[in-house]
Amino acid sequence: MNATLLQLRNFSVSYGAVQAVHGVELTVREGEIVTVIGPNGAGKSTLLCAVMGLLPSSGTLTLDEHTIPRPSVEAMVARGVSLVPERRELFGEMSVEDNLLLGGFWRWRKGQRDQAQRMQEVYALFPRLRERCAQEASTLSGGERQMLAIGRALMAKPRLLMLDEPSLGLAPLIVREVLEMVASLRQLGVSVLLVEQNARAALQVADRAYVLEMGAVALSGTAQALLHDRRIIDTYLGIGKKAEPLLVTP
Repeated sequence: MNATLLQLRNFSVSYGAVQAVHGVELTVREGEIVTVIGPNGAGKSTLLCAVMGLLPSSGTLTLDEHTIPRPSVEAMVARGVSLVPERRELFGEMSVEDNLLLGGFWRWRKGQRDQAQRMQEVYALFPRLRERCAQEASTLSGGERQMLAIGRALMAKPRLLMLDEPSLGLAPLIVREVLEMVASLRQLGVSVLLVEQNARAALQVADRAYVLEMGAVALSGTAQALLHDRRIIDTYLGIGKKAEPLLVTP
């Protein structure tokens, strides 16, 4: 079994007096793709933002056997964590190439001058970005913008890549293409924590999965087991009668 890269224990996130995520126990191992699925408002995106240090949290976050008492963006980036947010947040008036170079800026600032090599690796994953390297990001299609957002994150050479709803707004064929690329990241030694509302697509590429409902883990297991679990099929895969939330399932 591969070593544990990220571990959350009793991990909770609050907005003022409202607890959005509570008591989450989650593990991502090296070279593993782990997905978090669940309905809108379950706390999936909040969980990723808190892990990245964008929101305050409580509980224990351990990264590569080092406990990080107060996660911050700087600390997480320094330890090899990248986040691709739901809105992608590209610089629309800048070229594809310049957006990618910005993704490698942290490494450049630290004296690591491997941006050209990293860019070639990104272009190998996304040949379409090479073809459009001089185009402004705002002129790309939705799928190409998602590829650019992921490519920019990979420029930082992360050990853990966190993706927030990468299929959002994309046509089914493009969703498949993007998620197949995500699956291929294992070969680069990148672990992935994938938040996704398209449960079927996420379970098909992941190794393990967690179901988040009302801010808590309702169910977890291997992705293949959950893909064939009647509760998941009824509730999330659109087959059969919609079940009650899993949190109240015995």
